[in-house]
Amino acid sequence: MNKFLHVLIPLFLLPALLTAQPRIHFDKSCGEIKPVNGVGQPPIFSWDNTSLFRYLKKAGIPYARLHDVGGPFGMNVYVDIPNIFRDFDADENDPASYDFTFTDILMKGLVNNGVEPYYRLGVTIENRQNIKAYRIHPPKDYAKWARICEHIILHYTEGWADGFRMNISHWEIWNEPENGRQEDGNNAMWTGTWEQYMDLYGTVAPYLKARFPHLKIGGYGSSGFYAIDGKGVKAANCSPRYGYFVDCFHAFLERARKEKWPLDFFSAHSYSDPATAIRQMEYCRRTLDQYGFKSTELSVNEWLPEPSLGKLNSARQAAEIAAEMLGFQNSGVSDAEIYDARVRGGMYSPLFDGDTRKPRRAYYVYVMFNELRKLGKAVPVPEVDEGIYLCGATDKKGKAALMVSNISGKPWDLDFDFGKYRVQEAYLLDASHLNEKLDAIPDVLENHSVCLLLLEK
Repeated sequence: MNKFLHVLIPLFLLPALLTAQPRIHFDKSCGEIKPVNGVGQPPIFSWDNTSLFRYLKKAGIPYARLHDVGGPFGMNVYVDIPNIFRDFDADENDPASYDFTFTDILMKGLVNNGVEPYYRLGVTIENRQNIKAYRIHPPKDYAKWARICEHIILHYTEGWADGFRMNISHWEIWNEPENGRQEDGNNAMWTGTWEQYMDLYGTVAPYLKARFPHLKIGGYGSSGFYAIDGKGVKAANCSPRYGYFVDCFHAFLERARKEKWPLDFFSAHSYSDPATAIRQMEYCRRTLDQYGFKSTELSVNEWLPEPSLGKLNSARQAAEIAAEMLGFQNSGVSDAEIYDARVRGGMYSPLFDGDTRKPRRAYYVYVMFNELRKLGKAVPVPEVDEGIYLCGATDKKGKAALMVSNISGKPWDLDFDFGKYRVQEAYLLDASHLNEKLDAIPDVLENHSVCLLLLEK
């Protein structure tokens, strides 16, 4: 008999305990396991070295969002429109006007490791724009900027200019254009007015959607919805005018509805704690629906729970990341990309260590979640105690999995009714374990711990 059954059978024979056990109905599907395990800024180093992308492949990372790639100004070679189309006065129809060299290396490295690029059309953040802004001004010709974007898409998806035929579904127009008011001079992403950004989107999105109806065109990388809780997060690295972000959101949706702009996905950011971030994104989802954008996907393409240097490589950070990811799966979020997967120090890089070039503890959350993704089908999970996050998955062959994260502040009884399913393997991620296989199911899940159970019928 499987050694795990010795742990479970006594519980199933006690009626008093049975009534108190949360039931996981693995025979009931409630949709797909979503690609909420994407990343931002893939782990490149030394300009053309993509060898660490193998870690993305191992963890089954679905997307890598390409924003701020390589550091300030996109290292002058990656992704950003001014790095690819260096002279805005050049002929946008001439392949000689484009420099795809290093972005090609990046893109090939991702695709060769099974990761789909999530392409941000725009520029990297300029955090010293108060001294001088270089590339964050509104394009001087919106229609030409749209045609430049068109040719970049052609290069990577239809082979133009000795290009490729890659599967790249998401094309995002700019990033955080409402980061701060123009008149305050504190917007590190856009020196124009909010109306000017909406003019840009209203020019570019319809053009690209008409040209590529099969692709997802969207934006705009909202700085966030901190205002609904009356507080922000300093580490979000954005303007403290949180109410302004919400005002811009409503103005954008009102105009998009009126002018019938394509909005295949709406992207938004949060650096709040998991419960607050999930609540903010549920607000975003409801608001999109209220404006008639019910089919618009909600993409959380920058998120990290309350980043700080003190959390790096800690069990707390890993458990919080797991909790938020599981919460996104059980919410109105369509996909999510953590900020970020850079190989460096700093509080925004939870997955890879810049000195050792090895994964940090939080990376193994992604390895665990990949087991759910491989099964494919999500199952309903019961409401449990505050600070406990669950996600269950199953397939058509009688296999199942349950992932649990505890950020409640106290130990939690790991006691479920799985019906006809029996646990075959258990894995633990905490201060002492890096997704390590256990000999038996733990009776309790300690605070700041993540557990993965693999089951069969």
